[in-house]
Formats: sequence, structure tokens, C-alpha cells
Amino acid sequence: MLRTRRGRPCEATAMTFREGAQIDPNRARRGGGGTGGRIALGGGAGGLIVLVLALLFGGNPADFLGAGTTDNSSSNSGQGAGCTGGATEANTDVDCRINATAVSLDQVWGTQLTRQTGVNYTQPQVVLFTGSVSTACGNATSEVGPFYCPADQTTYFDTSFFQVLTDRFGASGGPLAQMYVVAHEFGHHIQNQLGDLGRAQSDPRGPESGAVRVELQADCYAGIWARYAATERGPNNSEPLLQPLTQQDISDALSAAASVGDDRIQQASTGRVNPEGWTHGSSEQRQKWFASGYNTGQISGCDTFTATDLDNPPGLR
Repeated sequence: MLRTRRGRPCEATAMTFREGAQIDPNRARRGGGGTGGRIALGGGAGGLIVLVLALLFGGNPADFLGAGTTDNSSSNSGQGAGCTGGATEANTDVDCRINATAVSLDQVWGTQLTRQTGVNYTQPQVVLFTGSVSTACGNATSEVGPFYCPADQTTYFDTSFFQVLTDRFGASGGPLAQMYVVAHEFGHHIQNQLGDLGRAQSDPRGPESGAVRVELQADCYAGIWARYAATERGPNNSEPLLQPLTQQDISDALSAAASVGDDRIQQASTGRVNPEGWTHGSSEQRQKWFASGYNTGQISGCDTFTATDLDNPPGLR
């Protein structure tokens, strides 16, 4: 059994990143310094413990955490990830897989965002933390799971979340299940660049809510990344970072999307499903919108805000 550098188990898998791939060893940084209290919520796949409470009582997760206040502290100046082992380390170490996935996402969105919308892509920062972290959105603990803070344009990951995703919610432990989570949080950054992220705030819950539409769109953007990850070339026309995805890879990503559907979490935690408390969409919807992004590769195909039927995305028609 392989282990992360922090001692957590990681399943042995087939190679995912190409040998010799040019991977910035310090794309991600290590952060910390949080003391709990005010929480930043922006994560589609994160916040499971908090989300269970919100779904149980039919509320907005932010209400349980005191989110929405601003803390000017940030952990973005921490030490680099130091993933000097290249593809080998990225394929066996969870922290370095996140680091390498961020590099791949930069490659894809650095080309596709400008090509499809004319907007120049800016790289979000990537912070790995343990236990708690300070952000420009407030202090967050590992209970929140992965999340994106628009105030500092940073994605935050406590990688213990991936074991929770597998052990408690039945997701696959495969590499693309983990990479999907990173791609989803980057999807929130793309929404922030395009001016769509704030649509969740005025309509925070319900099966057709702005919050659900924001999360499903981030799933769709994750699918776009998966579509191009094995073909988009890097700097100086270098080889793509990822090997071609297999059907098992796609199944892993769909498993992760399904495991954090509102209906599945509600059923597991309360024994009933209450769509009026939804903030992220059903398991089936999350899988379908990821698949839609993967099938079309088009940002225009991820317009959940004008969709009249969230159960029937354009890429699956």
C-alpha cells in the first residue's frame, strides 16, 4: 500500500501522468495558521460534515459556519509543495497529485478560456493545509473539505478529505476521483473570472437554485478539463501531462461526483431526501453535467443558468 507524505494511505494505481512531463514542483504551496471560527465556503465537493447539517435542517451551509465575513489574513505565502519527483511522485503521492493536476488545469484553461471566451486566464493559487487554514474569506478547518475563496483567488485542499470521500461516501479511490475534486474547485475560479460565481449567493438552496446551478456548472467545467487534459500541450509545445484517460478513469470521476450529490448525502444522513435543502445538485445531475462538459468540451455547453432542465444537459442530448 502506498502512502502520502503525511502518512495517509493511497491506492496503488496505473500511471496517470506521463513520465518526463514538465511539472512545476511548487505549483501548490503549504499553508496553515487557521484557528477555526469563521469559515470560507466555496467548494462544490467539499464541506461534507457541514453540508450534512445544512441538508438535515434545510439551511444554507454558510449559515452554520458564519461565512460571509472577511478575514484579511492569508496563507498563500507558505512553503512550496516541493514535489521534485515528477510524474512518479504525482502518481503515488496525493499532495503531489494535486500539485500536478493544478499544472494540467493551467495548461487546459490557459488555452481554452481565451479561445472560447476571449478572457485571459489567471492562475488561482493552490494551498495544501492540515487541520485549519487562514484565508481572505476567513478561517477554515478540514471539516469544510476542499474549497475556493474568491477574495484571494485561491483553492484550498486538506487531502484527508479524499479518504473521507472514499470511506464515508463510497467514492472510488482512483486518481481521477481525486483530480475531479481539484478540477471542480478550479471550475469555481473560472466562474469567478467570468462573473458567474456570485449567482449562488442570492439564491442559496433548492433544486433549481442559483447555488445548485453554480455547482453543476463547476462539475461541467471539470469535465471540460478532463476532455483536453491528455491532448493540451504544455510550454514550448511539450507533451501533455496526462496519459489518455481510460473508461475506468472516467468512472472514477463520475463516482466522486455521485458520492457528493445532495440526495445521496441526505439519504445517508437522515434517511430521507429533501430537494428544498439542496445546494449542489443530485448525484445523477452532478455526473451528467461532468459528462456533458467532457463530451462537448465547450464552455457554452455548461450554461446551467439558462438550462430549463437540469436533468438533461446539452452534452447528453
